[in-house]
Amino acid sequence: MAKTEAAEVLQIDGQEVKVTHPEKLYFSKQIKLTKLDLVNYYLSVAPGALAGISNRPIVLKRFVNGAEEPAFYQKRAPEDHPAWLHTITLSFPSGRTAEELVVDNTAGLIWIVNLGCIELHPHAVRASDLDHPDELRVDLDPGPGVGWEDVRRVALEVNALLKQRGLHGWPKTSGSRGMHINVRIEPRWTFDEVRRAALALSREVERRVPTLATSKWWKEERHGVFIDYNQNAKDRTTASAYSVRPLPDARVSTPLTWDEVPDCNPADFTVFTVPKRFATIGDPHADMDAHAGSLEQLLEMAALDDAANLGDAPWPPHFRKTADEKPRVAPSRAKAARTKMPLIVVANSADKEAALAGLERWKAGHSKAAEYLNVEDVLVDSMRGTSSTWTRIRVNLRNVPEGIRPDQEAPDPDDDPTRKARKPRGDSSKR
Repeated sequence: MAKTEAAEVLQIDGQEVKVTHPEKLYFSKQIKLTKLDLVNYYLSVAPGALAGISNRPIVLKRFVNGAEEPAFYQKRAPEDHPAWLHTITLSFPSGRTAEELVVDNTAGLIWIVNLGCIELHPHAVRASDLDHPDELRVDLDPGPGVGWEDVRRVALEVNALLKQRGLHGWPKTSGSRGMHINVRIEPRWTFDEVRRAALALSREVERRVPTLATSKWWKEERHGVFIDYNQNAKDRTTASAYSVRPLPDARVSTPLTWDEVPDCNPADFTVFTVPKRFATIGDPHADMDAHAGSLEQLLEMAALDDAANLGDAPWPPHFRKTADEKPRVAPSRAKAARTKMPLIVVANSADKEAALAGLERWKAGHSKAAEYLNVEDVLVDSMRGTSSTWTRIRVNLRNVPEGIRPDQEAPDPDDDPTRKARKPRGDSSKR
């Protein structure tokens, strides 16, 4: 006799939603959290979570084996989705299209959580207008070793600039090491124009606090907190408000007031603390839709950058090159570079923690060289695979005296998921 699958059936919004394997552990290393616990968390903050995704196409980032195993991205809606969940067709820079889910109610939210969607990844457009974003996204991404205090200082500088340009920023913890600032805008500009405005903002913040912030795309050129303007490119998504992140303590990307930013600690916001906070103070971003602003002043800043011959900045690799974009190649690999950056790869892994452990082993084995490394000399790259991301760690030896620079060794670990796909299928000369 076949074993009956364990399930919890919930009645939500007049719909029946089945939670399969409700006791399956989704977090187990530091805390114990089951799939049903995750469902109950999202039920407790549903109005806030829905505010971030409602009427927006959503990419499904599925952790089918829990937060401690690799996830995969699913753009296309599952064929067996309920009839009461609707979809919309998106087109991408590659020319391909996909039918993506649009989740507008609590039943739909719990249905995708049951698929393993620990975090929520909506696009910056509404289903009613797929060509004009209604949100500019400021993503503050600290480099390795950069402290939370610097993230907060850069966030406050961003807020000051937004106010000067007539815009209202809404801050939230990213749920990891950074911070997001969402800016509701009138849906009058294209994706390229919104990205151009975000780039102008990034460059201006860098000019104001050059020791704290950077707009440089290439990791080997960065320092401090990177302001990722490319999060505003057409097919990019970020974790939305109240998303649970796959960290050992189940942190939450939590909306804040600006008064909270100077003293907040991202570790304070988890699946265990945020429901009580939400029940007590509500959603600090509840009025965001009432504050849609204009990009005109940021685009005027962009025009000044163009007049100063700054040109476009690099795009993500799968986008077409723009007319005024500089060569899309890391400075260390540029043919015109007089001195080649001495970069070595020390770890490749689908597990970021395993890659970071490999970095520490490399440092221990090359302790003299490691003493010369600055924070920005360690490059932790999130690489795109066929359906998921993996981590590559490189070390720039530019500050290490040549006599003690380690040679390139076999990375440890050396699990590059794309290597197999790149291998040739035999010797073509014999065909």
